[in-house]
Amino acid sequence: MGEIVTAAMVVIGDEILSGRTKDQNIGHLADILTAVGIDLKEVRIVADDEGAIVEAVNILRARNTYVFTTGGIGPTHDDITADAIARAFDLPCDYEEKAFRMLEEHYAKRGIEFSEARKRMARMPEGAKHIPNPISIAPGFNVENVYVMAGVPAIFQAMLDALLPTLKVGTKLISVAVPSPLPEGTMGGALGQIQQAHPDTIIGSYPKYEEGRFWTEVVVRSRSEEALKAAKEAVEAMIDSLMKRK
Repeated sequence: MGEIVTAAMVVIGDEILSGRTKDQNIGHLADILTAVGIDLKEVRIVADDEGAIVEAVNILRARNTYVFTTGGIGPTHDDITADAIARAFDLPCDYEEKAFRMLEEHYAKRGIEFSEARKRMARMPEGAKHIPNPISIAPGFNVENVYVMAGVPAIFQAMLDALLPTLKVGTKLISVAVPSPLPEGTMGGALGQIQQAHPDTIIGSYPKYEEGRFWTEVVVRSRSEEALKAAKEAVEAMIDSLMKRK
């Protein structure tokens, strides 16, 4: 069925955990990765704490094809992601020459001081590769299978657009939805048996409430059209059988 490519995400920032900022990047990343055949397996939200970032990145990069981080590469004192990634890979972190020059020229053209705080945005682990930032110039960076990007949604999305063509993608999941008038509890045991009988599929059930009535949407996912069709038919037969008993 082709290669399976997986990813994880680390969302960094006290402002996310406190609720002051509402994350918009998780859903966008999930949509984009699903569309190209990369399975987003896990998302962790961590504070602006170097140890927490290092721990999350090291765990996730060991068991996924890719890890994407957002937040913590700006000019303020609590933007510590570059140092944390450097520590995770046991690399020195310092001003990167090309990034420094880009930022210096950018602020000079605008007549803005290239302050010590702004210089921080040119810091990255030794040997890191740039992720272009067409909006505010300051690049993200990539070390091995870890991709470090801004937390501002517009910048994150632009960086992801630039990055996407360089990523290895896998076989896309295809899905089909089967509506059922039965509640989840009535179908639960039978759905579990169908899942066991069709191991090349993923079967989920989602309760719905519309126009004054409850119903359930059963979604079957697979990388194989044949497996998808067989499981869908099994779900439909199960629903018919249970309805006849009512």
